[in-house]
Amino acid sequence: MKKIEAVIKPFKLDDVREALSELGITGMTAIEVKGFGRQKGHTELYRGAEYVVDFLPKVKLEIVVAEDKTEACIEAITNAAKTGKIGDGKIFVSSIERVVRIRTGEQDHDAI
Repeated sequence: MKKIEAVIKPFKLDDVREALSELGITGMTAIEVKGFGRQKGHTELYRGAEYVVDFLPKVKLEIVVAEDKTEACIEAITNAAKTGKIGDGKIFVSSIERVVRIRTGEQDHDAI
């Protein structure tokens, strides 16, 4: 099993969710986060004063999938989240040793 964490632009969340649904991905966690990478933030003007916004709003998705669905999932996220502009986000993939569904006690692939 693999855990896919994707940090994307907030307005791309619905597109990514739909793309993953088409693959049969039935669950994910979406968290509103703030951060920056090469995008570095930007300067805004508020009541005549200029200030720097260091952290930009993003959405972090966490998805656990069977290993054989990992590449298709990454491709779906990439295609749905890409705008071609700086700040599109990143995808991180890591291994998951164990999953337990609390309600039923199902484990590993049965619990995904």
